[in-house]
Amino acid sequence: MKTICVIPAYNESSSLSKVINDLVGLVDKIVVVDDASTDSTLEILKSLPVEVLSHVINRGQGAALRTGTIYALQQGADIIVHFDADGQFRAEDIGRLIEPIKQGQAEVVFGSRFLDNTTIMPNFKRTVIMPLARLVNSLFFNIRLTDPQSGFRALSRRAAEKITWQQDRMAHCSEILVLAHRSNLPLTEVPITVLYANFGQRLGGGFKILRDLFFAKLNN
Repeated sequence: MKTICVIPAYNESSSLSKVINDLVGLVDKIVVVDDASTDSTLEILKSLPVEVLSHVINRGQGAALRTGTIYALQQGADIIVHFDADGQFRAEDIGRLIEPIKQGQAEVVFGSRFLDNTTIMPNFKRTVIMPLARLVNSLFFNIRLTDPQSGFRALSRRAAEKITWQQDRMAHCSEILVLAHRSNLPLTEVPITVLYANFGQRLGGGFKILRDLFFAKLNN
């Protein structure tokens, strides 16, 4: 099965080379969407074994993932993996992420930081932000996954064609989760390890995501 890894990148010059080199040989093709970076990201990409798509203006991570996913479908992908450019995800986890799709057990697979004890998460994020996110998912969307905000995911071709998210920025993560549940496609979680170099999404950012999802729901 042809597996294409899609990576959104915005000003990730410090981490891109290692991220890409770690992925080589684990997937059939790597597609990086440069989201109008202002550092040397685009120059570094020219020397790496990847296909590069570029946004003329910065549109956000959700938009970059959508651009890359559409391109991957055009390139005949059977499985599409969404991967970050900042070095927090481990390339070696891709095998377990795509295995349920290869075995016909699922069409959507989310990586979870909570199925084992390998991820050392900032305490406030683990004890406040994540429980609140789980509560919102449960109350408003009837979603009860262990990881309420997973950006490390794999989609079968069928799932990628069916799940079309509209959120251009960080709310896309929650939107994809909701759409995956509503699609009635079989989905599952697998354990992954996330390596935190910084705090990541803060509480204020979480409220912005809720705001974006709320207004999107009003417009539907």
